[in-house]
Amino acid sequence: MRRIKFGNGSLYHIFTKSIAGYRIFNHSLDYKRFLLSSKYYQVPRKVSFSTYIRLNKIENYEIPIEYLTEDEFIVKIITYCLMPTHIHFILQQLKDKGISTFMNNVLNSYSRYFNLKIKRKGPLWEGRFKSVLIESDEQLIHLTRYIHLNPVTAYIVDKPEKWQYSSYQEYCEEIKKEEILCNFHDILDIKADSYKRFVEDNISFQRELSKIKKLLIE
Repeated sequence: MRRIKFGNGSLYHIFTKSIAGYRIFNHSLDYKRFLLSSKYYQVPRKVSFSTYIRLNKIENYEIPIEYLTEDEFIVKIITYCLMPTHIHFILQQLKDKGISTFMNNVLNSYSRYFNLKIKRKGPLWEGRFKSVLIESDEQLIHLTRYIHLNPVTAYIVDKPEKWQYSSYQEYCEEIKKEEILCNFHDILDIKADSYKRFVEDNISFQRELSKIKKLLIE
């Protein structure tokens, strides 16, 4: 497969899933580890995340990572959602090869952690991550809604704010400052209340669309 050359300053929907629908997040600590490693690898690192955790004696992935200066970021996380078998990001590349470096570090780090945890060998992800260039503000805002509604569409929760492992609570300003992972305010001009209505008004439609998609595939 030909590799995409990501452009600096551009936004991309990045997504990937586990091999054969394998459940890769089984505990809250699994999700927390993945998110904290995502925070860690937004800037260049000389040591692996697992080494950082060990050296700093971090337990339960509760302590926020201290960043370097913002101009050293290689990517900016705009939106995310972790699902039991797959993940979604909207990323803005800030430095050459930033998205590829970030994704490879995060996915490889989690693979090593997961395989060691359950005494498993072999790849965890279904090939190289996929990407779609976001070309308009309208595409971007609708895509954030689609991503945030993933756990609702899958009937894991009935409201997106009940899913702890997405950026929805950040968009609704219902999260502690030290837990913030995304940086979208200079890209999306949204207010928390109106965004919440925008997302939740589409729950039924997205669920119906998902059912139709499954019928067409089957």
